Amino acid sequence: MLFLIAAGSVFFPGLFLLSKQCLRYIPGLQWNEGDTVNLEFNDKLLVSSIQAIMASTAGYIISSSCHDIIEDQHWLTSTYILFAVPYFVYDIYAMFLCYWYKMQVKGHEVDNGSKSKVTAVMGYLRREFLMVLHHVVMVTVCFPVSVFWRQGKGDYFQGVMFLAELSTPSVCLGKVLIQDLNTEADLTLGSHIDTNTDPYKQQHTLLHKVNGCLMLITFFLCRVLLFPYLYYVYGRYASIPFYRVPLAVPWQCNLGTSLLMAPQLYWFSLICRGALRLFTGRPSLSRKPTVPIKAYYDGQDTLTQSANGYSTRMVAQDTSTVSH
Repeated sequence: MLFLIAAGSVFFPGLFLLSKQCLRYIPGLQWNEGDTVNLEFNDKLLVSSIQAIMASTAGYIISSSCHDIIEDQHWLTSTYILFAVPYFVYDIYAMFLCYWYKMQVKGHEVDNGSKSKVTAVMGYLRREFLMVLHHVVMVTVCFPVSVFWRQGKGDYFQGVMFLAELSTPSVCLGKVLIQDLNTEADLTLGSHIDTNTDPYKQQHTLLHKVNGCLMLITFFLCRVLLFPYLYYVYGRYASIPFYRVPLAVPWQCNLGTSLLMAPQLYWFSLICRGALRLFTGRPSLSRKPTVPIKAYYDGQDTLTQSANGYSTRMVAQDTSTVSH
């Protein structure tokens, strides 16, 4: 057990550091260590996507191997849970690192004093509260429940839940593509990349629209319909109607399902709103001239961006780029 946890603790941060170093030497990019795009690209598109692919692969192997959805067991279930749990701790820190450098790129004077760090942490928690809470619950609640409370039963359900990660690569790519435009104007890589043609920044390229469609479909299928599907499968297994399943399973299952599904519905609503703006071309603000908008470093970030890659408010610096 400890070996797998230690392996995950080395693998995910090590993958982040390795990819960050490799991207610094790609011709034409020359990203610096503190570039916001570099950090977002490594954390969201590379590390998170690789974890998602690994989890989805494990989920497919487990779910396809368990014919009895309650009694059948697969060694990969607990093994991958132990290996992947450090990822959620790593991702909390990686998201904070992105937030910290983003504040620096936006022109804030950030020192290394304890007061400045506390202020940054508070601002980060306000901005990414739901995602941080999700990760904390995964480590403190879902991890012990999956490894100990289940007592080896229901590996099929655990495998299907791993398949929820199929939506993660498109969500991560969406977050990279939708980097807020105000930060873009201040990026240090502006000297070697034209922000008007940077493929990682264009919000209306074919790539962004195709990814938006893929994100909408995969998130709905893999995260919104996930729990109703699990209830349906158990109803067939127990030969009871779908509507009676919540009354037949332990109350802890219903509570856990509700707590896990609630943020998925919220994030899906944000994705739908973002997709509507993307395909209708409607900006979130009126098209009147605006001045560069800076976020206050007291934690009240005016450019709030949700962890799923779509923000409820988008702002821009000039009338030519004011759109989602």
